[in-house]
Amino acid sequence: MSYQVFARKYRPKSFADVLGQDHVVRTLRNAIAQNRLAHAYLFVGPRGTGKTSTARIFAKALNGPGGPKIDFDPEDPICKEIAEGRCLDVREIDGASNNGVEQVRELRDTVNYAPASCRFKIYYIDEVHMLTTAAFNALLKTLEEPPEHVKFIFATTEANKILPTIISRCQRFDLRRIPDPIIANHLLYIAKQEGVVLQEPAAYAIARGADGGMRDAQSMLDQLVAFCGDTIREEDVLQVFGFTAMEAVADLCEAILTRNNIKALRCVHEQSEAGKDLGRFLADLIQHVRTLLVAQSDTSSLTEEMSPEMLQRVTNQAAMATTEQLLRIVDGLAEVDARMRWTSNKRLHLELGIIQAVESVAQVSLTDVITAIDKAGGSLGEANTLVQARRAAAPVVSPQQPRVPVVTAPLDRVPEAQPLPEEPPAAVTPEPEPEPAPEPEPTVAPIMSLRQQIAAAEAAQALVPTPEPEPRAEAAPAEEDEGEIVPIEKLWESILPEIQRERPLLAGWAELGTQLSFARNTLTIGFSNSESFCRDNLVREPTRSFLEGLVTDLLGTRVRLDFIVDETLTAPARIVPEPVLPAEEPTPEAPKPAAAPVPAAETKVEIPVIDNPADHPFYQDKLIDEVIEELDARIVGRTFGTGR
Repeated sequence: MSYQVFARKYRPKSFADVLGQDHVVRTLRNAIAQNRLAHAYLFVGPRGTGKTSTARIFAKALNGPGGPKIDFDPEDPICKEIAEGRCLDVREIDGASNNGVEQVRELRDTVNYAPASCRFKIYYIDEVHMLTTAAFNALLKTLEEPPEHVKFIFATTEANKILPTIISRCQRFDLRRIPDPIIANHLLYIAKQEGVVLQEPAAYAIARGADGGMRDAQSMLDQLVAFCGDTIREEDVLQVFGFTAMEAVADLCEAILTRNNIKALRCVHEQSEAGKDLGRFLADLIQHVRTLLVAQSDTSSLTEEMSPEMLQRVTNQAAMATTEQLLRIVDGLAEVDARMRWTSNKRLHLELGIIQAVESVAQVSLTDVITAIDKAGGSLGEANTLVQARRAAAPVVSPQQPRVPVVTAPLDRVPEAQPLPEEPPAAVTPEPEPEPAPEPEPTVAPIMSLRQQIAAAEAAQALVPTPEPEPRAEAAPAEEDEGEIVPIEKLWESILPEIQRERPLLAGWAELGTQLSFARNTLTIGFSNSESFCRDNLVREPTRSFLEGLVTDLLGTRVRLDFIVDETLTAPARIVPEPVLPAEEPTPEAPKPAAAPVPAAETKVEIPVIDNPADHPFYQDKLIDEVIEELDARIVGRTFGTGR
């Protein structure tokens, strides 16, 4: 007898042999036990999950001796014929090569014949989505009302290509991807039956590479037996199929969480030099980060998926980062994965993505800033300390790691909008100027209420050390003069002069607005109902961008403008300019009112009365007579000699 591959030799023969599809097996067994058999079934699922095997087992249960019967004998001659595809009453049809209307018509003609030796005549169509629309339509009537002795079983990997009218006539079963532990245990069982030593890590490596398909896993095991012989190790699996070891993925993830750029790039270099698929390596890294997110929620759910050593390592890594940090890493890596699909230099994009992931761990999120400010009670100094402590929680291994921007108040540059008056030159001493205070790093603007923003701005000024040389001690009160600082409540009023200077035409609309609030870096300006046209002109994108640029330059941080119509606002009082009277009164030589032109509406024209109109020359004109006759008209008014 010729050699049989593992995928055929260890194909399931009964319901008990079907692995990972308990929901399908239970439904079919109950339907047979309760005699609630449908006339059409549709099996949907990825490749290698058991669609064809389940259909054959169901056919055995229906046509076996004494059937329908759940506990049939797989060694019965009829069951063997069904398993080998030799049974006349169980026809297996390939939908890819028999997808035309003619084939469906032949099937429809043979449906009416009774089965030869079995109870039911079963038609199994694999890859049924390959049938044409015309073939589907030809099958509709027969599929809806087949004879009692006929059963239809369809299988497909792409259910979206099947007509809804076909799906509605079938009972649909969705077969899922088989979990890795189930595949690994079944591979260990096959290896034991074949006398092959298969290490458990190697079995799990094959299961991960099979991606939920039992047939793929069995084919890979068959290939490894031919390559390795009697002993299969994890290194052999990684070498033959180019997979990445879980330890390598865990090392890279740990390097990212510890912000170790050198170690992370070295991991990528090692995998690339070993000839591994970097796209697969990135997919394994994303899956590992997903495992960390699951471990943060429920560690017990991972007990059956990995070894105790790896589970302990995953638990430790899950405690090294917050959920928000892991989500940022996943988002960044997903973007890299999308770019790597369309580029030839995959290593370049992967390295850039890894560096970006390392940087994302060090970023201070907006949530951290808000939490720190709430805990500090609005004090910027305490909030900055809390954020720095949170940032320092992740260990930094790389010596060249850049600094994280220091969080400062979003309005710490407001006093720069109105410079303080310069001091007289006499008060300046020739002593060397002290070193200026270091400028703050790029700001991270937290979301604060108006009162908290004012307190944060004042706290920011109080925290900046100001050198006070002795000769300038007398000028200190002038520097502390807060009269020139722009109040936040009058922020819009301080911007109006800039608008007048830059865009005078916009100033007329802008000055009719009223500042309502300034929160979450959004300045809200309200207009009354009667001034809504001003709001409509200011919300246009070029105008809004110009105004937001002025506010941003004034505050030193990004600010968004929101123009709304508020019914509670009243229209601002308009100042109507008084008419300018002439310097001298009209002279007597001015034109008299009687001589002024009289409006046309009040002009009265006297129409002379003609006793005998027919004698007038007007009616004796030939052209006039033809017009009057053609139009069947008559003249109701005449003005002769009036000049009109």
